[in-house]
Amino acid sequence: MDIQIIISAILLLILTAILIAIYIYLVRKAFRMNNINGGTSVPSRISRIPSMSSDDIKELPCFDYKVEEKENSPVECAVCLENFKGGEKCRLLPICRHTFHVQCIDSWLLKTAACPICRTRANAPQTGHSSEVELT
Repeated sequence: MDIQIIISAILLLILTAILIAIYIYLVRKAFRMNNINGGTSVPSRISRIPSMSSDDIKELPCFDYKVEEKENSPVECAVCLENFKGGEKCRLLPICRHTFHVQCIDSWLLKTAACPICRTRANAPQTGHSSEVELT
């Protein structure tokens, strides 16, 4: 009985050592591939969406948040994670239609012009059409 326990423990240690060796091999291989690709961990087909100017941000739709009586789950800003309160200034991104506090999304968009939730462009390309958005 004691020999079976000892053999089981030795096999467990050997198996653990093999798994650790495989893990180290895979991590080293990943680092080597990263260095071959110019040291960047972001694939080259993904490009960073540039920031927006203050003037472009001000053109995005803005409204005062209204609390609906039938609303049973609070709606929150994904940037600051605070619930919207009645009368707060909010901004709607026209393409994805996500809503945020004005001060939260404005500071976000100064860094990158992508929605913090879905990564869609925050502003539509300039096509000469009106950018009015119906708030429902």
